Amino acid sequence: MSDKIDALLRQVQRPARYVGGEYNQVVKDRADVDVRFAFCFPDTYEIGMSNLGMKILYGLMNETDGVWCERVFAPWGDMADRLREKHIPLWALESGDPLGEFDIIGFSLGYEMAYTTVLDMLDLGGIPIRARDRQGLKNLVVAGGQCVCNIEPMADFFDLCFLGEGEEVDLELIALYRTAKREGWTKEAFLRQAAQIGGVYVPSLYDVIYNEDGTVASVTPLRGAPAKVRKRIIEDFDRCYYPTSPVVPSTEIVHDRVSLEVFRSCIRGCRFCQAGQICRPVRNRSVETLLEQGKKTLENTGYQELNLSSLSTSDYRELSALCDGLLDYCVPRGISLSLPSLRADNFSMDIMQRVQRVRKSGLTFAPEAGTQRMRDVINKNVTEDELLASCRVAFSGGWNGVKLYFMLGLPTETDEDVIGIAELAKKVLWCWKQNASNKSRGVRITVSTSEFIPKPHTPFQWEAQVTREEYLRRVHLLTDALASAKAVNYNWHDAEVSLIEAALARGDRRMSAVIEEVWRTGGRMESWSEYFSLERWLTAFRTCGLDPEFYALRQRPVEELLPWEHMDTGVTRRHMEREREKAYASELSPDCRAACSGCGASTLLKGGVCRG
Repeated sequence: MSDKIDALLRQVQRPARYVGGEYNQVVKDRADVDVRFAFCFPDTYEIGMSNLGMKILYGLMNETDGVWCERVFAPWGDMADRLREKHIPLWALESGDPLGEFDIIGFSLGYEMAYTTVLDMLDLGGIPIRARDRQGLKNLVVAGGQCVCNIEPMADFFDLCFLGEGEEVDLELIALYRTAKREGWTKEAFLRQAAQIGGVYVPSLYDVIYNEDGTVASVTPLRGAPAKVRKRIIEDFDRCYYPTSPVVPSTEIVHDRVSLEVFRSCIRGCRFCQAGQICRPVRNRSVETLLEQGKKTLENTGYQELNLSSLSTSDYRELSALCDGLLDYCVPRGISLSLPSLRADNFSMDIMQRVQRVRKSGLTFAPEAGTQRMRDVINKNVTEDELLASCRVAFSGGWNGVKLYFMLGLPTETDEDVIGIAELAKKVLWCWKQNASNKSRGVRITVSTSEFIPKPHTPFQWEAQVTREEYLRRVHLLTDALASAKAVNYNWHDAEVSLIEAALARGDRRMSAVIEEVWRTGGRMESWSEYFSLERWLTAFRTCGLDPEFYALRQRPVEELLPWEHMDTGVTRRHMEREREKAYASELSPDCRAACSGCGASTLLKGGVCRG
């Protein structure tokens, strides 16, 4: 590390974020490397190092001969300011080399509010932010992650994007890049060839025309690009790469533990949930594979906590056997086992008591809505009786706290549904009073609400978000309804951020100008309240002649061509239309194991049959 950087570390918060040198990091001889990949996470070290996807792709690429993948995280404001003052470019942790020395610069995008941070990291690294201003193959800027299902608002900044899971397609792209680099291809020739790889989206190879009312009129592929980009998945998840020797951070991070991914996607069909829709179909790992991966990773890292990771962990068929096998290893060594993503309709007190033998954690359930009608609208498939039965078992077993997550502003929601949240929380409180085995400790019931955000590729992608004023009215309505329940604590998500998130989530590529304007006027690290400014965003929209309400608050006709429709996640448009119709009729759809709803995701599998 240079003396200049060393001097900066004495002037900033948490200098350990920027030094590297962690256990299990990968350092290669530059002479043995022909492709250097900078894996950029547009948030702090503590957030990025907790991301399982980053660990997977970091390990996978570094096991490939001739490829060296290094980590780059967004600097906090104090460090970013000093880098600009001293004209020091952003660097990678493993080598300390500037970002501009890398062949491929890849960003993981899981949250729309990280978009301005992408631009800030490129600029700090001395990289032109717009794709058209980067000539040649050097500094190819790519993106992957959940946001790629509608990457149009960032279309002007990325050379190409990966739709779906990256374990195979990333290596295919790197192999093509090696050929292009060796044979001296132009950037244009490389991008045309890259667009032929399944799951690779090249924004510059699509021409978008707009109607006079601002809606999308057409999206036309150019120079041989596919009309639709179909997402990539790993079909045999049991044989999918898993990093058993991940980098161990030398400072505290958000999730300081081993995360064991038991399966991908979700058997449920919640109509608001983007992750549950775009990650289909469900694919599981076997108990044997998970036991081997979990034990090996614990041995190679020294962690004292293991977390079972998925969208709905309690839906794993062999959860009991898996927990027994892991506990046989963990308990004698004082290692705790945690089970997030539990559902109230299949909560098992027996399993929870077994896994909490080392350390007892709190319980979290997400009913999402306060009345059964509303839960049927969103296809939550959880009843009040099931939630209270789970709470009853937990409270009688010694638990004295539960967190309940809900959304406000869902389609068809009424004031009665809002007040229903308070009524449900009060019933949970009464359940504790009736069943708690240790009342001397008191009870902690936390109700949290966030504003509904209509997301692409979901049955609610056509819906309107409620206004900020209406959301806050419902917050105050719920606050008043909870006033008499002194043991219930209520938290709510900021409505200002939700407006911008919704606009970005459903935006088109004209919004690239807005994102750049926000960044040029000081925007960065927008996912943090310390940096977010609604007024800066609204000013940028006005400057660029656009309106965030057009994107966020407008209910879209089903026949409208949506900006993301050339991105194929496997779930058909007709399925989403049917699910929306069922939502307005308050009709439930079964989970994938009870009956197939014909979503279309099975066509992504070679055999055409889901085995969730």
